[in-house]
Amino acid sequence: MKKLLAFILVLFIFSSVPSQAVFAQSKSKNNKVATVAPKFGNTDGITAAQLKNYLEFIASDELEGRDTPSRGLDIAALYIAEHLKSWGIKPAGDNGTYFQKFPLKRSLIDANNTKLSLNNLSFTFGEDFLTTYTNSSVPASNIVYAGHGWVIKSKNINAYQGIDVKDKIVVVAGGLPKGATFNDLQGKMGEDWSSPGIYANANGARAVITMASFGGLANWKGNRWNQTEKGDIEFKTPSFQVKIPTITATPRLINALFQGEKTNAATIFTRGIMQDFVESFDLNPNKKISLNVSVKTDTVYTQNVVGILEGSDAVLKNEYVAVGAHYDHVGMNPFSFNEDKIWNGADDDGSGTVAVMAMAEAFAKGTQKPKRSIMFIWHAGEEKGLWGSEYFTDNPTVPIGSIITQLNIDMIGRYQNPGDENHPQNKALPKPNEIFLIGSKLMSTELGEVSEATNKAFLNLSFNYKYDDPNDPEQFFYRSDHFNYARKGIPIIFYMDGSHADYHQVSDSIEKINFEAMEKVVRTIFATGWELANRPTRPKVDKPLKPDGN
Repeated sequence: MKKLLAFILVLFIFSSVPSQAVFAQSKSKNNKVATVAPKFGNTDGITAAQLKNYLEFIASDELEGRDTPSRGLDIAALYIAEHLKSWGIKPAGDNGTYFQKFPLKRSLIDANNTKLSLNNLSFTFGEDFLTTYTNSSVPASNIVYAGHGWVIKSKNINAYQGIDVKDKIVVVAGGLPKGATFNDLQGKMGEDWSSPGIYANANGARAVITMASFGGLANWKGNRWNQTEKGDIEFKTPSFQVKIPTITATPRLINALFQGEKTNAATIFTRGIMQDFVESFDLNPNKKISLNVSVKTDTVYTQNVVGILEGSDAVLKNEYVAVGAHYDHVGMNPFSFNEDKIWNGADDDGSGTVAVMAMAEAFAKGTQKPKRSIMFIWHAGEEKGLWGSEYFTDNPTVPIGSIITQLNIDMIGRYQNPGDENHPQNKALPKPNEIFLIGSKLMSTELGEVSEATNKAFLNLSFNYKYDDPNDPEQFFYRSDHFNYARKGIPIIFYMDGSHADYHQVSDSIEKINFEAMEKVVRTIFATGWELANRPTRPKVDKPLKPDGN
């Protein structure tokens, strides 16, 4: 806790890494040294040491993986905001603060009032079963086994031949049917394909019971902690919900269910693993399950962090170049079976978080100010579904039409090391003088030209457009915060290093970050923002997105 305590005690005192010289030096004819303003502003104000200094805090264990919402994320928000204040960057959140708050719905399982009975046998939540967050009281009901439980019309798969699930409890083995993959789930959900929960919900079943997998059993304590302590968090209610409870059952409950049946639990489980599912059948009609699921809900809040450096031009300062990153990651689980129980997210997206901090500091400390205003924004909840950027673009703190471009930074800390070219998961990482760009040419030809011309006139990095297509199989265009700006008609550039072996793993830690290569990328993004902020006109959108985002 030393880092956390030190931060709290000296919240208003910072030992930021000093910016480098703002001016370049050149010799005139009389051999005197003259200072000239750099072409792209205070790019030297961004250093590898500075980036490392900030990331040592943002990716530390004390921030507990920066889940949305969490104590660690709130501390990160305070850390960013206090730095903005010290640099003289104006608050642009709610009510004169740096924080744009938004509400989330939290659901927790009330373990004491969540119970399951099989005839006269009682089973305990957290020991014998887990459940989805669905308040429900299910009367004593008959039980039907439905094999894998899937319907996939394109594969002529239907687990429900010869059975009726209405008013019954449906038990499934779990897993996809043999010969099917998730790529087969095409067309309309509920018509062209149905999962066990979707089918049961649509056809009048009262609940679904799924056998716990080996992985689920190994992390049982962690899953129980999630349901009773951490809870399920929703930003907006999904358009389709399975309104009946889905139970995950331990072997004790499954064995009791199939005791005395024509096929026992061991056979069903073993054949399910082999994707050789036992055919569906009704269980003994004298065997009934009753169930009560009790869910407690409340509203919790998280926040985006927003600051503005006002432009120097009386007219152009009313337009903004937005520079953003998400500062959340996926949190921690004290009951995880991993030795390391904190997902620090050094690259994802600690690297983007500190990149925007370094840019804010360099813009603020530069002798020259850009003509347009620069908006610095750190989005919460990106990992949960782009929540923060969706909230901000739907509830902007400046007129949404005044944002001329959004530069999104999400994972720029990892680059190929010797041997990575042969590593199955790391071979796609960029080289140390390279970065992936997405979207720079998608909506605005002019923005793409500015991006490339600035780079060539500055550090001349290798821009890799490998993923620069909304239809690319990786779908990166839709997977980070820039998408919510693009859907509002704002041209974007997304900078990233792609995915790697440590993506969303506890091993995404600071010692793997290449700060020297990262410095070049952040300086290049700064130079691009500087150029956009000082051009006489905003980038023209000549290729607006279609409603489907293409």
